[in-house]
Amino acid sequence: MVESLLAYLDVLIGFGILILTIFYRFDFPPVLGYLVIGMLLGPYGIGILSGGELADLNSDLGVIFLLFTIGVDLSLGELWKMKKDVMVGGTLHLLFITAMVYVVCSSLGFSSATSTFLGLLISLSSTAIVIKVFQDRNEVNTPHGKTSLAILIFQDLAIVPLMLITPILAGNSVSFDGALPSMLFKGLLIILVFVLSDKFLFPWIFYHVGKTGSKQLFLASVVFICLSAAVFTSSIGLSTALGALLAGIIMSGSEYSRQAMGNILPLKDTFMCFFFVSVGMLLDINYLLDNLPILVLATIILIVLKSIAGVVVNFILGAPLRTTILTGLALSQVGEFSFVLSSLGMGYSLLTEEIYQAFLAVSILTMGATPFLITASYKPADFIVRKASETAFGMKLVNGFCSSSLQEKTDVEPEIKDHIIVVGFGFSGKTISKAAKTAGIPYIIIESDPETVKQEKMKGENIQYGDAVLGAVLEHAGIKNARVLVIGISDEAATRRIVKKAKELNPNVCIITRVRDLQEMKYLNTLGADEIIPEEYETSIEIFFRILKKYLVPQEDIEKLVNDLRANGYLMIRKLTVDTGVNSGFNLTDGLPGVDIQVVKVGEGSCFDGKSLSDLELRKKYGVTVLSIRSNSKMIYVPDGNSLLHARDACVLLGKPEDLYIVRKLFENIHE
Repeated sequence: MVESLLAYLDVLIGFGILILTIFYRFDFPPVLGYLVIGMLLGPYGIGILSGGELADLNSDLGVIFLLFTIGVDLSLGELWKMKKDVMVGGTLHLLFITAMVYVVCSSLGFSSATSTFLGLLISLSSTAIVIKVFQDRNEVNTPHGKTSLAILIFQDLAIVPLMLITPILAGNSVSFDGALPSMLFKGLLIILVFVLSDKFLFPWIFYHVGKTGSKQLFLASVVFICLSAAVFTSSIGLSTALGALLAGIIMSGSEYSRQAMGNILPLKDTFMCFFFVSVGMLLDINYLLDNLPILVLATIILIVLKSIAGVVVNFILGAPLRTTILTGLALSQVGEFSFVLSSLGMGYSLLTEEIYQAFLAVSILTMGATPFLITASYKPADFIVRKASETAFGMKLVNGFCSSSLQEKTDVEPEIKDHIIVVGFGFSGKTISKAAKTAGIPYIIIESDPETVKQEKMKGENIQYGDAVLGAVLEHAGIKNARVLVIGISDEAATRRIVKKAKELNPNVCIITRVRDLQEMKYLNTLGADEIIPEEYETSIEIFFRILKKYLVPQEDIEKLVNDLRANGYLMIRKLTVDTGVNSGFNLTDGLPGVDIQVVKVGEGSCFDGKSLSDLELRKKYGVTVLSIRSNSKMIYVPDGNSLLHARDACVLLGKPEDLYIVRKLFENIHE
């Protein structure tokens, strides 16, 4: 047994390195690579690996750890925040697809039980593949990313009741005086055992194990709990996967959940590989090649049906048109949990061997098509949105029907000028709007989540619903009169379109946005973005700032070092765009070396309070020029010697950094 296990692992790892290297080179998801490894090495391929108890054991362990980690990662608090999308969207998505597949399969002559079961199988989508693609594209927090995640979470949770109703669907558990009361008893027993374990057993184990400080012992405890939950549900006639998922969900609310997740992840990734390899081993390659045309046609039909269901569900949820299209296409594949459920269906004779092979082949083909489908979906979605926005009815589709109530009070363009437009009300949007409110700068927020808009409007926030990629939405926010546009969303494709459209509507607006890498920075620069903040660079500056504080470096020295680092770093980044042939234009601080611009506020009790600029003689005494003054909401763009300064006025100053430092202290200090 030891030799066969070593040989099994050796062959898997060796071929895995070869095939996955190729897959990573072409940006294919690793899950697809695992399936291909199983197909090539399995009994229907070259036969190096065969099925049997060892493959079944690895497959079972893969499912157990996969479901356990998904359960741990499900925060009940986060689920409650997304309850509408999770419960309503997830339920409708599952029911619509099941109904459509049932109609198609029934017309092909399948039994009602088999048609329903196939509908349930196909209704599930792949959490592993979809989330991986969105993570690579940095789109998990986009509207379509959040909606997709909500529906995927529901499907992951739905595997539990689907496993429970599969025997009933097979027709051998329909008696109220037989299996049904037994199943209800088992359900109550499971709830009781897991609630008591969460209350007493889990905390006791982790408390005493945590006191030892041993990471290895903590890992062993996590594995023990995971496997014990699987063994318990198996011992009462239910699925091992069910126990693992419930154990993870129970643990998700524990203070030890993050530590448990960190410890179990390497095992989950390893055994997930075994699971998908074992699934690939089940597919008959000869069957796939002999029936390739019909299987490809079935794959296309399935993708179309699931995409239609996704679009319909998102319209019901009130999502904008672009979100509905992208979400529908993203969820158009068959998921990994469908393989778990299909094995159970085979045991209850709901699927024949031929149907099972067809299901496996079509599922694997949809998984393989998903990364390419998601990548290719943006241009068609943008084209459809652009065409639809040309008519009044189309605009309702573009914005989402549920948004009409949000727009009733904002049909007239707001009377606002010289303001900031903030796109996205995430962490960045909230921080910017709070700062603008504190500084007395007028602003307006554009947000595409109707629920967020509704809640923030009730709090009195100046926020409007809409997708900022649309010119009409930007115009309604007063883009033609705005001074600054801040883009704080994670969707790179949408950011590009917003920058382009905003510059078309107002060439003078200053656009500030963030990027993940320098390559995207170059592209946004060509579109007209004025200030582009690389996230990683700003993070490194903040770390540098904290390090200097720990070493007790004086505050003024820290500020000078950080300013120099930021100035030199951004100058170096700008040179990258210049080297590519892009004309970035004249920049005041770059064009006048050694000169800086700062905004300084007149402090309460400052010696400058109530003085005119001619009285202060800032240029003569300190070499500093006052470029403009903002007093409350009034802006003095070209102040003269008679301009008076008052407490809390903000002044834009030009001068050398060392001179500005001296003057800033005078602005802030009390009378000496």
